[in-house]
Amino acid sequence: MKEKHLRASLLLLFLFLLLSSSPTLASPPPSHRICVIGSGIAGSSLSHFLKTYSPNPSSLQITIFERNLIVGGRTATVTIAGDTFEAGASIIHPKNLHALKFTSLLNLPIKTQSNKSDSSSWFGIWDGSRFVFKTLQPPTPKSGPPFYAKIVSFLNSLLVFGRYGFSLLRMERFVDKTVGSFLRYYENLESRPVFSTVEEMLKWADLYGLTRRTLQEELADAGLSRRLISELVTVITRINYGQNVSISGLAGAVSLAGSDSGLWSVEGGNWQLAAGLIRHSNASLHLHEEISSVSYTEGLYELNSTKGNSYSCDITVVATPLDEIKISFTPPISIPKRRLQHTHATFVRGLLNPAYFGLSSASEIPELVGTIEAPDLPFSSISILKKYSEEDMTYKVFSRIAMADELLDLIFSTRRETIRINWGAYPHYEAPEAFAPFLLDGLHLYYINAFENAASTIETSSVAAENVARLILSRIDPTSRSDIPTLESTGSHEGENLHVDL
Repeated sequence: MKEKHLRASLLLLFLFLLLSSSPTLASPPPSHRICVIGSGIAGSSLSHFLKTYSPNPSSLQITIFERNLIVGGRTATVTIAGDTFEAGASIIHPKNLHALKFTSLLNLPIKTQSNKSDSSSWFGIWDGSRFVFKTLQPPTPKSGPPFYAKIVSFLNSLLVFGRYGFSLLRMERFVDKTVGSFLRYYENLESRPVFSTVEEMLKWADLYGLTRRTLQEELADAGLSRRLISELVTVITRINYGQNVSISGLAGAVSLAGSDSGLWSVEGGNWQLAAGLIRHSNASLHLHEEISSVSYTEGLYELNSTKGNSYSCDITVVATPLDEIKISFTPPISIPKRRLQHTHATFVRGLLNPAYFGLSSASEIPELVGTIEAPDLPFSSISILKKYSEEDMTYKVFSRIAMADELLDLIFSTRRETIRINWGAYPHYEAPEAFAPFLLDGLHLYYINAFENAASTIETSSVAAENVARLILSRIDPTSRSDIPTLESTGSHEGENLHVDL
């Protein structure tokens, strides 16, 4: 009997020692509920980067709320005569490496954009009463041999150089320097800090100084002529940002980069970038659900929607401009006041009225009509999107105020179809710029669009979203991966091969 008890005791002791020496089973990582307000490129990029950089992507439960019925934010399309045209953010620069990577990841087809201000295109600068400058009209394929088009392009180069001289080269150097500084945001993560403020992020890339002065001041110091600044530069800033050369230097440089060659877009609409990233990151999407309030209590954020629904989140990210939406925050937040610059995009299928431009035939009107800064000009630009015949075309008109029917009937001799869109498109830039923080409450309420006061594009939203994603992960999990290869080493060259410089 004693022997049996001894054996049982030894067996229990052996089992105890075995279990105590065995490695303990790892507990599952804590789950984090992340709520994102806005399904544009900022919110969708954030979702992608969170899942890409997290050491435990399955622990992130991402929910995206979109007040509209479709994703994409300020990327949208319109359809006229069966053709789809970009209505919002329409162009992407060939050095926008995030967007290039996204299109490759999502297998999205792309198309190159014609640069309306280069020597092979036909554009004119309108001052309200006459064209102060026009390039020569390129020949059609049926109007002459191929070498004739090269001759016209060469003559247009001479015309542009004759009017603006070496200031064009100084402008190019200014833009190239800014783009070169911006490319630092694609350096490998080991050498690139996580930024808690926009100011830190801009100073690290040597871009902060450009937000302190106007574009006009920066270009004057760079040696550009007054004529180039008041004409061609103003045309570009009015088209891309709806503002003149009094915008901040960085926003102005980004606008000028938008006139480079090699610009591209996603076939069928840039909104597909946002839709694809949301789908790829397996985020939960709530369409047509507007968030009305965000409250923090007992370690959680409670989001209430206009539908009467409530959601609890560990982390909340605002990925839409707070300037014109009504969200109440408890405790209240404090951000610098800013107003959005509204751009009215009017799409017209019809024919321009040559008499409005002092011409005898619509065929004499350039494909792109840009404008200088003048108080009585009712539009910023008019461009041809598609020509169906000599009497039937689709145009896009940019203006700062809505185009009334009476005004459109003066500018157009015929109108078959008209579509109007009012975009709260980007901040109204004023140097020196003031920036909201990325972290709004010192806890886990983040604001991606704080970066928009520097510049507003598809790519700048992605760059800001990447930083906020890294900031979130660094604050909830210090072991987050910091050894992700750079975009350049993982396929940017492949992406660039998809594009042909014009």
